[in-house]
Amino acid sequence: MQRTTTGATPTTIATGAANEDVAASYLHGRGYRIVERNFKTKLGELDIIARDGAVLCFVEVRSRTTDLFGDAIETVDHVKRARVSRMAQVYLAWRKPEFELARFDVLGITGAHVTLIRDAWRL
Repeated sequence: MQRTTTGATPTTIATGAANEDVAASYLHGRGYRIVERNFKTKLGELDIIARDGAVLCFVEVRSRTTDLFGDAIETVDHVKRARVSRMAQVYLAWRKPEFELARFDVLGITGAHVTLIRDAWRL
């Protein structure tokens, strides 16, 4: 017997992918050029790598359906920053992109509200 998915809650992966689409669209609307999405290794994943003018940006995307337990931006703690920083170093070593400046941005989606923090942290 086959189960239908009609009316089912979307999976975490599907929700994450949909939110990354929202994030990419949001960034594009603000002049970013998406270079790569979902760069994965055994160490982890970079959500979005983009260019904001001449700056290479590593964008961490976080989402929450409501603000009942706080804003999505608040979920980027020191552990997450360290993982993303480590992954950025791997990306730079593997892809060898040309750049003069790089930065870490965080894009949070809480419900329908989108917040972008440019230059959220530095190495």
